[in-house]
Amino acid sequence: MIDFQLTDDQLALQAKAREFALNEVLPVSQHYDQTGEFPREVIAKAHKLGLMNLGVPKKYGGPEYGQLESVLVVEEMAAACAGMTTSIYVNDLGTTPIILGGSEDQKQKWLTPLSKELQFVSFATSEPGMGSDVAGIKTTYSRKGDAFILNGNKFWITNGNHADVFVIFARQQGSERHQGLSAFIVPSDTEGVSTGKPLKKLGHRASDTAAVILRDAKVPAENILGAEGTGFLLAMMTFVKTRPAIGAMATGLARSAMEYAMNYAKQRDAFGKKISSFQAIQTMVADMYARIEAMRLLTWRAAWLVDTRADGNIANVASSCAKLVGSEDAMKIVTDALQIYGGKGYLEQYPIQKLFRDAKLYQIYEGTSQIQQYVISRYLFKEYEPIMKNF
Repeated sequence: MIDFQLTDDQLALQAKAREFALNEVLPVSQHYDQTGEFPREVIAKAHKLGLMNLGVPKKYGGPEYGQLESVLVVEEMAAACAGMTTSIYVNDLGTTPIILGGSEDQKQKWLTPLSKELQFVSFATSEPGMGSDVAGIKTTYSRKGDAFILNGNKFWITNGNHADVFVIFARQQGSERHQGLSAFIVPSDTEGVSTGKPLKKLGHRASDTAAVILRDAKVPAENILGAEGTGFLLAMMTFVKTRPAIGAMATGLARSAMEYAMNYAKQRDAFGKKISSFQAIQTMVADMYARIEAMRLLTWRAAWLVDTRADGNIANVASSCAKLVGSEDAMKIVTDALQIYGGKGYLEQYPIQKLFRDAKLYQIYEGTSQIQQYVISRYLFKEYEPIMKNF
C-alpha cells in the first residue's frame, strides 16, 4: 500500500530542520558566501540540535535516522544555504563506509565520539586527475609489518582542512582499476598527512574544499575497513545511500529559487502591471513547481528503497535517477528564476545569483550527471525487462 504521509516524528524533524535553516543558516548565508569563511559556529549549532551524523546508529550515540529522514533535513537546510549544508551533511558521507564496512571495534572507536563533540569526518576518493571514476584512483598503499603506508594526493575533499578523520580510498601497489582498492580510516594528525589551502570555488563557498596529501602516511592495519580489495564495492554502496540526499539538496535549492522568483514577480512592474500577471511568467513558475514536486517524489522513493533494503540494484538506479533529475532540474529552475529577475538577478545583492552558482555543483559531485546516465542506461540494456518484447 502506497502512503506519502509523513509520521509525526518525521514532521517534527522536518520542522526542526526548517526552523534551524531559517533562523541560523539563512541570516548568515550571504556573509559566508562572500567571505569564504568556514561556518564552524553554525555547524556547531546543528551538531548540538542533533542535525548532524544523521545515520549513526543509536548504539554508538547517534539518532539512527533512515535516508528518508535525512532527505527531509537536507532539503530544508539547502533551501537556506547549499554550501553550509554540504559541510554539515558530509559527515554522513564520511561515516557511511564505517557503518557499512567497519568492525564492531571500529564503529565503537570512530562513531561514538561524534555525538559527544563536534568532529568532522571527510570522505576521500577524488583525486586531481580523477573524480567520478573511482576505479581510476592512483593513491597507493603497501603493507609494512602491522601498518599500511599510503602515498598519493586527494582533491576536492569537503571539510578537508577541518577534518578530524579521513576515510581514504587507495589501491594496492601493482593493482589496476577495480582490483586492489581498499578503504582506510586515517586520523588527520597522522604523520605524513597534510592539506592544502582552501580551494576557491564558483559556488558552495561556505563549504571548505581542500587537497589532502599523503606522503608515507603510516596507518595501523586495524584501520582498514573490511577486507583488502573491497574498497570499490564499499564506495559504490556508500553512494547508493547518500545520492538521494543530493537530490534533496537540489530540491531545497530549487524551491527557494522558485519562491524568490514568485516574490519578485509579484513586486516587479512592467508595461503597466505586475509581471506575475504575464502568462509567460506564470508558465515558467508552474513548470518550476511541477519539476520540484517530481524531484521530491523521486528523492523520497530512492530514500525509501534504501531504508527498506530493497534489491540493491533497484535502489542504486533509483538513487541515480533522484540525483540526475534533481541536479538537472535544479539548474533549469534556478536559471529560469534568474531570468525572471532579469538584470537584477545578475547583481550580487540579490540571492538568486548565489543559488545559480551553488546549483551547478549538484551536476558534478558524487558522480556527474553523465555518470548517473551511465548507471541508468547500463541497467536498462542489461537487466530491464521490457513489456513489449516482440516488436
